[in-house]
Amino acid sequence: MPSRWIERRFERLIWKFRLVSIVPVVLSLLGSVGCFVIGAIEVVSTFFVILRIPFSSQSYAAKTIAQMVGGVDYFVIGIALLIFGYGIYELVISDLDPRHEGEPEQHTNILSVNSLQSLKNNLSNVIVVGLIVAAFKKTIGFEVENATDLLALCGSVAMLALSAWLIVRSHGAGHPS
Repeated sequence: MPSRWIERRFERLIWKFRLVSIVPVVLSLLGSVGCFVIGAIEVVSTFFVILRIPFSSQSYAAKTIAQMVGGVDYFVIGIALLIFGYGIYELVISDLDPRHEGEPEQHTNILSVNSLQSLKNNLSNVIVVGLIVAAFKKTIGFEVENATDLLALCGSVAMLALSAWLIVRSHGAGHPS
């Protein structure tokens, strides 16, 4: 009888210990807000540069567009941090969806995070999109000077297309049409 009492107390302690995971949740959400702010500043400052200075050369236009895409890259990183924080909260602490408060039968997760694997899938999709945006930023200012440069550019575009195709395919594989 005393061993069952100790076991129940220990299980309650373990259950409460899951709340330690609130630290990475809060920090990733704060990081997400920071990335959104940095991205917004980047995009707005680029927009003001565009309004002030007329485009004088092709390289200036490419640099400006690359800076704008850089702001979008910060947004994608912010989304990845948001998904991580939200997913960890849903997996470890509690379901979260205030739209269906008081209606447990209609409760569904916004990101469908019901396992560590589904969280990894959501994160990997966003990370690949972030890599595609970063690669796009690099290719904007890329100048082709010889056949090797052209081959490298074509290879990078093909790899980006393959990445996008794999993302779309991964969504189709797990969901019947």
